Amino acid sequence: MVTHQDVQAAARRSAGHIRPVALAPVDEGAFGGAEGWLALEFLQHTGSFKARGAFNFIGSHVEAGTVPDAGVVIASGGNAGLACAWAAARHSVTATVFVPETAPAVKVDRLRALGADVRQAGREYAEALDASRKHAAETGALESHAYDHPLIAAGAGTVMEEILRCRPDLDTVVVSVGGGGLFTGVAVSALEHGVRVVAVEPHGSRALNAALEAGAVVDVPVDSVAADSLGARRAAPMALEWARKDGVRSVLVSDQEIVSARQALWDDRRIAVEHAAATALAAVRSGAYETRPGEKVAVLLCGANTDPGDLTRPR
Repeated sequence: MVTHQDVQAAARRSAGHIRPVALAPVDEGAFGGAEGWLALEFLQHTGSFKARGAFNFIGSHVEAGTVPDAGVVIASGGNAGLACAWAAARHSVTATVFVPETAPAVKVDRLRALGADVRQAGREYAEALDASRKHAAETGALESHAYDHPLIAAGAGTVMEEILRCRPDLDTVVVSVGGGGLFTGVAVSALEHGVRVVAVEPHGSRALNAALEAGAVVDVPVDSVAADSLGARRAAPMALEWARKDGVRSVLVSDQEIVSARQALWDDRRIAVEHAAATALAAVRSGAYETRPGEKVAVLLCGANTDPGDLTRPR
């Protein structure tokens, strides 16, 4: 289990290296009768929250002297690989990143620009993960993970610590869920401070929701517009443990609602985020999560590694 002390340790380790999250208020009435903010974590290094977990993971191993000569290897749909490559470069560590063949070209190009050895394998995250594990076994490289590791989750949780420093009176945080690393870290911090957590997934990629339904982690099919970032076939066991706690609610949104939320961010604020980030906002806009009058709600916009071309085309 990840603890609040782990999140606090990650915050100390990453201080001065991670960009503090900014909060932007939403227009009155945008969240029903609630008072709302957008947490602009897509402004983070490498364009997503993943930089937090990657820096904590690699920094912890550098401190312990446990980084092998072969460096670090990770499988990622894109964002975790970008973060791993960035954090590795910050620590002068070699990074090998396995991505599915379906990974957006913008992410692959950025990985290479960060100095990573990029290798494409399979069409889903699970296949890239198998290839990365084989590489680790053959070379001795240190295995990182896109989401299923306590150091990764603890690093991700530092964003919630920052949100609470800005809004200590917050009632609820709404967060997108893929494999559950961000959700776990956010839940650890939020529940420590009595803040409710709404975990949002697409109907077509519902690993955490299905695990709650089954009472154990299970494999799910992946078919969603947000699958490039929220495409985990199976949720992390630690995510399921935290999702079972009081104060956590799991909700689902449709691809249409995700696309609509993403477009609204562009139309109203000229914010271009990836579908994964828009998934959290979709829960509030669609009513999948119904806010209450006077409730103070933050929606975490987790990443912006996307091709914005479709946002500006005539509709």
